[in-house]
Amino acid sequence: MVIARRTAGKKISVRKLYQALTGDARLLGPVDGYILSVASIGDADKHALSFCLQRDKIGLELIRKSKARVVICSDELNVTEEDYRDRTLILVPNPKLALTRVMQTFFQEEVKSGIDSTAVVDKDAKIYPDVYIGPHCYIGKCQVGEGTIIYGNTYIYSGVKIGKRVVIHAGTVIGAEGMEFTRNEKGQFEKYPHIGGITIEDDVWMGSHVSIMKGVFKDTIIGQGTKLGAFCSIGHEANIGKHCLIITCSVIGGSCRIGDYSRVSLGACVRDGIEIGKNALIGMGSVVTKNVGDGQVVFGVPAREHKKLQ
Repeated sequence: MVIARRTAGKKISVRKLYQALTGDARLLGPVDGYILSVASIGDADKHALSFCLQRDKIGLELIRKSKARVVICSDELNVTEEDYRDRTLILVPNPKLALTRVMQTFFQEEVKSGIDSTAVVDKDAKIYPDVYIGPHCYIGKCQVGEGTIIYGNTYIYSGVKIGKRVVIHAGTVIGAEGMEFTRNEKGQFEKYPHIGGITIEDDVWMGSHVSIMKGVFKDTIIGQGTKLGAFCSIGHEANIGKHCLIITCSVIGGSCRIGDYSRVSLGACVRDGIEIGKNALIGMGSVVTKNVGDGQVVFGVPAREHKKLQ
């Protein structure tokens, strides 16, 4: 069951918004108002919270034209008293991060733990008590850690180990065998058995319809804090590091290695066996056929180095 922690129309005081932000936040303007909703800076009304990412004159113009009651904006802006006479400005080093934390506190969905009556769970599965498993899921002989959320119509084969606070959106399949075949004497394909599993570490997030193949001999690994967009495919024995971002519709081939904090952009394809270093960036739609070093930026078909990240 999913319930809203906060919904549009419920008053949230400016003072509470400000108190929810830790660090170098600075408030200018009235503190006795309230908001009812969150909106983009162009769509916001007089009861809305909004934010502005621009750090220059364009940002100031957007704020001045907006009807938003409260705006979270950059502390680099040269605001005047006129800018916060009729609204509240909250100046922070990172407006998007500040808005994210406000959203988490006041507007995030809250999921009630429990297993839906239509879900099928193997009797030998080890499920932490506060896990949520949605409608029409199948959970094999797996381990599912504390605070994990598994939305409906997800199929998880046996041999999968899932850590704490993992979020798996609807329609995902975890633990199927990959395409590993051998031709026999007649030229026909014989299936190569997969005897490995899958390890999904803490705080991983997956969009809908992700597919993760189990390992042939050893586990496919998704590192702590990594995020996988909708319709991504992760091949057998791939090892994706910590806090990586694999964007929607990307394909990671079998036995690939991706270092910590790297990003694979929308619709990229990484050939099997490729090694990508730490803090690397793969451009949108790229086809990666050669190894990528630490901090490299590559894009194109085939992908070529553009520069190194600082």
